[in-house]
Amino acid sequence: MKKYVFTLITLTALNLSFAQNTVQLIPNPNDSRVITTGMPFMLVAPDARSSGMGDIGVATSVDGFSQQWNAAKYAFSESKSGLGLSYTPYLTRLVNDISLSYATYYNRINEFSAFSGSVKFFSLGEIVLTQDANDPGIAVKPNEYAIDLAYSLRLSDQFAMAVALRYMRSALRIDTVDPNANPGSTFGADITGYYQSEEQAYNDFNGRWRAGFAIQNLGPKFSYDDGASEVFQPTILRLGGGFDFIFDEYNQLAVTGEVTKYLVPTPPLRGNRIVFTDENGDGVFNPDDGDFQTPEQEEASITNNTYIIDGQDNDVGFLTGVFQSFGDAPGGFSEELREFTWALGAEYTYQDSFAFRAGYFNEADDKGARKFFTLGAGFKYTTINIDLSYLFSASQVQSPLENTLRFSLTFNFGAGEYNEY
Repeated sequence: MKKYVFTLITLTALNLSFAQNTVQLIPNPNDSRVITTGMPFMLVAPDARSSGMGDIGVATSVDGFSQQWNAAKYAFSESKSGLGLSYTPYLTRLVNDISLSYATYYNRINEFSAFSGSVKFFSLGEIVLTQDANDPGIAVKPNEYAIDLAYSLRLSDQFAMAVALRYMRSALRIDTVDPNANPGSTFGADITGYYQSEEQAYNDFNGRWRAGFAIQNLGPKFSYDDGASEVFQPTILRLGGGFDFIFDEYNQLAVTGEVTKYLVPTPPLRGNRIVFTDENGDGVFNPDDGDFQTPEQEEASITNNTYIIDGQDNDVGFLTGVFQSFGDAPGGFSEELREFTWALGAEYTYQDSFAFRAGYFNEADDKGARKFFTLGAGFKYTTINIDLSYLFSASQVQSPLENTLRFSLTFNFGAGEYNEY
């Protein structure tokens, strides 16, 4: 009997001890569920053809700008080589000197392989830094760029893969303002694949299937200055498929769908540690009754101590981050699904000389809320392709490319040298 009484007294004492002092994690109301990375300009569609179909390109038919989306497509090019040039104004409602420029070149080595390369340059225009109204200021031109090379190889008549290596540099931090600022730079790689079936006969038309995948910007994290925390590259997974309706020798309709997902960890749900003390002994922890630490202790707790409430720590290496990105969302499987964006696009072609395009892109509201419709057109004259596209925002969060006319130009050399259809 004494043994049971002693046990009961011990448990009661422990319970009173915990009742006098407890630790609680208070969620941070400013916590963001949007995945952010460094160098987001890498994911901006540079060419007017893809941007006219809802920013898709991993599974569309081959063109001069396949380097941006899926370099494996070059192994199916009917032209011997090609050069693509594009220009995209950015934030046109605010300024007129921010833009994205892109140049790409490809060459088929033989029937089974091709090599390609591109340069992407994002200019933030000219910014004048001044100390006061009488200071003439110093003009600076922040910018970012990437250079890459790729090799494509056909592994069968209908399937090809490619590997691309890339160098990226971001000079957004200004050393005039921050002496510790250095351009951020890193290396990355793409692994892509593309499938294209033979033309098949159906009841009223012929058809051809297309499919593609791409893992892009796979590489180490980087920082923008000495001692700063490192950020992820915009590592992304693209999956797509499509079908070509070939009605006759003049009319063709291509329909394509694509989903994408960041291969970057989701930011965890964080909170501040606050220690409550039951000052009035009523057994209820109520800050309104003075059940807190001293105001100084409370303020220090809120500002200096941050802990993960739900999710996984995203301060990990890039390879760990790739695998972690599929199962670390605090909201579980439903939140993981919301991290996928999806897009649909269509392209009608007449006599292989004129094209009309349309598309739609969708992203979950709590993951960035990018939603927009696109329209585009293309014209072909001998070996030259001219493409235009326009974007209409469908979200309360306006796109920086809204009401922007994008333009791209492609030169095809040795057209028809390879017969793929």
